[in-house]
Amino acid sequence: MNVKKLFDLGGQVALVTGGARNLGWEIAQGLVEAGADVALTSRDRGQAEEAARRLASETGRRAAGFACDVRSEPQVEATVRAVLAAFGRIDILVNNAGNVTSTPETNTVDRRPLAEWEHTIDVNLKGTFLCSKHVVALALKPASRGVIVNIASTAGMVGKDRRIYRGTTMGGTTADYAAAKGGVLALTRELACALAESNIRVNAISPGGFWRDHGETFTRQYGELVPLRRMGREGKELKGAVVFLASEAASYITGINLPVDGGLTAW
Repeated sequence: MNVKKLFDLGGQVALVTGGARNLGWEIAQGLVEAGADVALTSRDRGQAEEAARRLASETGRRAAGFACDVRSEPQVEATVRAVLAAFGRIDILVNNAGNVTSTPETNTVDRRPLAEWEHTIDVNLKGTFLCSKHVVALALKPASRGVIVNIASTAGMVGKDRRIYRGTTMGGTTADYAAAKGGVLALTRELACALAESNIRVNAISPGGFWRDHGETFTRQYGELVPLRRMGREGKELKGAVVFLASEAASYITGINLPVDGGLTAW
């Protein structure tokens, strides 16, 4: 099998949670460019459907958007069933949906509201569990094959250097976000071992900071703490890693975490 064939996802269907914008959009775009048809979710049905239309028009591949709050088990199960009804199969699940909300007044553990902690854990960790549970049960195990790629974070690997936020109005990474993403990494390893006998591979990617108009001060201070001296660039520097782990090129890889962080965690 030549290299181009190893990376070819033609004939496969991928489900990308939180795929309507930001890095989720890049992930969905990369999978489509590699030949997959893609279902993507957002809590906002309009955003999901518009993103799917863009993908389809730009690439000629089939894409569809679905509304789903990954914190809700009934919604997750219904969405997985809807994707199967629309596409007939799911080969790849990318657990990308996740967020954190904080301000400089609420980002430290002594001032972190419990409601914010619970919301962050629910979206990032509970959501990854629920989506994995129902895609495995309804699609991957019955087919005796498949791939799960969990989007974690360098925040789940190392503590955050708070100097990057000096002179900015950003709240930044919180203890609950770090705990949730660390949980995603542990879940990845456990699922990889538990699902290997069903020919299902499970891996994680931990992005570092990716630039989205964070402001000059933060961008400079972040770059000073990274060996490659810059933030990640949307549009090319994450989607290749996802396609790799989803493809036959990674057929003997399971249970790993791949940092895409410019060397941040290598210091």
